[in-house]
Amino acid sequence: MPTTTELSILGPALLAGLLVLATHVPLGSMVLDRGIVFIDLAIAQVAGLGVVVADGLGWEPNGLSVQVAAVTAALLAAAFLIWTERRLAHIQEAIIGVVFVVAASAEIILFSFNPHGAEHLKDLLVGQIIWVTPPQLIAATLVSAVVLAIAARCDLRKRRALFYVLFAVSITASVQLVGVFLVFASLIIPALAAQGAKRPVLAGYGVGLVGYVLGLLVSTALDLPTGATIVCALAVTGAVVGITRRRRPYTDRSV
Repeated sequence: MPTTTELSILGPALLAGLLVLATHVPLGSMVLDRGIVFIDLAIAQVAGLGVVVADGLGWEPNGLSVQVAAVTAALLAAAFLIWTERRLAHIQEAIIGVVFVVAASAEIILFSFNPHGAEHLKDLLVGQIIWVTPPQLIAATLVSAVVLAIAARCDLRKRRALFYVLFAVSITASVQLVGVFLVFASLIIPALAAQGAKRPVLAGYGVGLVGYVLGLLVSTALDLPTGATIVCALAVTGAVVGITRRRRPYTDRSV
């Protein structure tokens, strides 16, 4: 059983995960419907590139200027993808992949000038969810509340430009909390496991919650990298739920 000290660390980490899931589960469902699965990775990577550029300019880490740089980069990527979706929809997924790999390569180039570049790159990809701070959680809470409020009032499935803007803002906030890999896993795995459910968003939240709790507990018990462990826990949870749901109709017919 986790100690009091471990619980004091796991609590904020779990809250960070819940904030990420709050926006990513419904957005993930829309991403799957649109068939643009890797948009999350692409925009997250571009947002990360904005952070790297700001860091290279010597701006204060986690300061307002860095947040503005990350959001600006993500919104520019979103605007570009809106343009390509309207004019080059038949190759949109390929374009998204190119955006991702170019942003990732640019980050590696910039990190090569930093003696701590490898460590920073690892933090960007895997994240430091276990060390989230109260100011980060407050900012993420505000972003999630605004995004969910707008999504509740507007049909994002029809308003593509608004979808991309909200997506970019959500990803930018999340990637600095939990890293690129966990952002992608939080967006896709719960939505994928919940496909076909009567209440897919609710089912997705359930998968995400179990995955985060399981990952945090396992990483604490075995002293494993937290972000990577949660990604694997989400994958296992999603696979179990998905397989169970798909076997159920067959079982019902055989009775």
